[in-house]
Amino acid sequence: MSRALRPLLVVLFVSVITSFAVAASPIPGCTEQSGPSTNGSIYLICPAASPNADLVIYAHGFVPPLTPIGIPYDQLVLPDGTNIPALIQALGMAFVATSYPTNGLAITQGVDDVKHLAAYYTNTVGKPRRTYLIGVSEGGLVTAKAIETSPDLFTGGLAACGPIGDFNYQISYFMDVRVVFDYFFPGVIPGSAINVPDEVQEDFASCTTAGCAVPYSAIIYAALNAAPGKMSQLINVTHVATGPDPAQSLIDVLAYNILEANDAIAKLGGNPYDNRSKLYFGSSNDLLLNFSVKRFKASPVALAAIAAGYQTTGKLSIPLVTLHTTGDNVVPYLHELIYFGKAAQRHSLGNLVSLPVFRYGHCNFTEGDAVVGLLALLLKTPVQ
Repeated sequence: MSRALRPLLVVLFVSVITSFAVAASPIPGCTEQSGPSTNGSIYLICPAASPNADLVIYAHGFVPPLTPIGIPYDQLVLPDGTNIPALIQALGMAFVATSYPTNGLAITQGVDDVKHLAAYYTNTVGKPRRTYLIGVSEGGLVTAKAIETSPDLFTGGLAACGPIGDFNYQISYFMDVRVVFDYFFPGVIPGSAINVPDEVQEDFASCTTAGCAVPYSAIIYAALNAAPGKMSQLINVTHVATGPDPAQSLIDVLAYNILEANDAIAKLGGNPYDNRSKLYFGSSNDLLLNFSVKRFKASPVALAAIAAGYQTTGKLSIPLVTLHTTGDNVVPYLHELIYFGKAAQRHSLGNLVSLPVFRYGHCNFTEGDAVVGLLALLLKTPVQ
């Protein structure tokens, strides 16, 4: 976004925000506010002592499409228990987050929303000294896209464990795990990689909270552990990083297919997955695997939508720090290498800092990892 358009954006917000609701937040000192009436997002505002202090805008990760719109508070806590807003405020900075106007696949909407939130904060609280954008998982891609496309709104960004390298690769990764699982464990998950029955999605999502009619996650877990030889071949073929519990590592990946496939296909305008020419290796009988595995053809409309709104360019005019666990089972670390190559091609390596975290798990960061990432970002963006 150009500097000339920024005042226009602020004027637009003044015109559409006639009033906004303020509600208490589970985080002391923070409030929830309804975003612009034409948007439908909910904003979380955690101010600093000074309205002109540095600002951190947080882009959250994937939320299942059936979940009501709201701030995903569970994503504001690191695996080691560190409260992210409290950590940011302890560093003297303000913290804000947005729910996005939609759940499920929300990357393009998330990019627009963090841009809106930057202008909203300036208009309603005050102009921050510096504005940083931080995102995790799906929000990591939101961050990279926003930093690439709107450097005038941000000082720099931190993209953690996001699919920033190649979105087609990420979709293929999720879908490949599902089709190879179906080959080794036919019928365990009803439907297919590109057509998940509604009741399967609903039951899989509700099992973790309010119980469910069919405990699909438990069924999948039992099937995998009942056939360790097949599970081992599945891991060999798909290259899923595994931790102490390999079955759970696989379920973590399968969950994204079960919960997100239908939503993604609807939002992209068709099936984005194509494995017609793909060869799979690593089983005890690769010939039979490649002959029998289900094949799907991608929709040109879906591929065009991905190319237009979901791929990064690697072109950076302001700093971007990336943080990624090398043993990420959900968003493979390979994304970091792909993005590094893109940045090199666009002569942007001077604005890229890639920080590997040598640990298993998706977004499995500690407070120390987060502080190192923030410090790297602060060092790349000194006060003018």
